Amino acid sequence: MKKYSKDDQRIMAQWAADCTERVLPFFEDIYTDDTRPRKALETCRTWIRTGVFRMADIRVASLAAHAAARNAKENPEACFAARAAGQAVATAHVPQHAYGGAFYALKAIAANNSYEA
Repeated sequence: MKKYSKDDQRIMAQWAADCTERVLPFFEDIYTDDTRPRKALETCRTWIRTGVFRMADIRVASLAAHAAARNAKENPEACFAARAAGQAVATAHVPQHAYGGAFYALKAIAANNSYEA
């Protein structure tokens, strides 16, 4: 498996965060009072910007976004958008989580049928 540098990891996190940002409205438009996925995305962007890493903060943010996804299971696009946020922030811990963020963003788009060529 490829060993990623810290710079690589931050670039991957930025990519996952950008993917998540595009689909997060699928969650936020339905669950207007649930800020857990948005907070996970903000935690991710803070880590990207500052490089300050506290595993407890990353873990709490990621698990909270995934809990929000479980609460949204009846709305697949919302569920996948929340999971994208959980994966994006987890990139701070393991770079390969960026793939999960992008994957869940794609699943959200497909579930929403919002892709236009």
